[in-house]
Amino acid sequence: MTDTTRILIADDQPDVIDALRLLLVDEGYDVTPATSPSEALGKLEAVDFDLAILDLNYTRDTTSGQEGYDLMERLRALDPTLPVLVMTAWSSVAGAVEAMRRGARDYIEKPWDDEKLLVGVRTQIELRRAVQTHACSAARRRRSSATRRPFVKSARRSNASPRRTRACSSWANTAPARKSWPRGCMRSPIAARSRSSR
Repeated sequence: MTDTTRILIADDQPDVIDALRLLLVDEGYDVTPATSPSEALGKLEAVDFDLAILDLNYTRDTTSGQEGYDLMERLRALDPTLPVLVMTAWSSVAGAVEAMRRGARDYIEKPWDDEKLLVGVRTQIELRRAVQTHACSAARRRRSSATRRPFVKSARRSNASPRRTRACSSWANTAPARKSWPRGCMRSPIAARSRSSR
């Protein structure tokens, strides 16, 4: 990878953080660890991340996942486009559904499969970058359209063609004393009367 891809890992178990760090650093990712929800929030406020991998439980003997769900919502409030992968040793269908409902992109059970985890990481990072690229392109198109719009309106406001306007200018320059103008010229009294009568 040419660009630095930053991944935030939040887990209360140092051995889990070390294992994930070794796996992801070997793939070229820049890994930032956090051992608590408050630390994870502080890291996200200081640095822009491309992906977050979160544990759902941080207090000993807690298996509800509520700490992780709350952390997910607070992370999404800081960065709504941040992809979040959740991990827990207490996997259940209900927990997976709740995690996805709160914005998780994938749900990984501990112990994890390295290849499956890496595929999920790559997929979510690529999707995030594709969305960002599309958003930037759309913004550029809107700015370009806004810049061109006044010229389009001014062109529509004029009923004379560029060729006819040039002809009028040529007539005025070559015969400034004339009181009559070619029919159809914007400056012609005939054209002015016909427009005022409409």
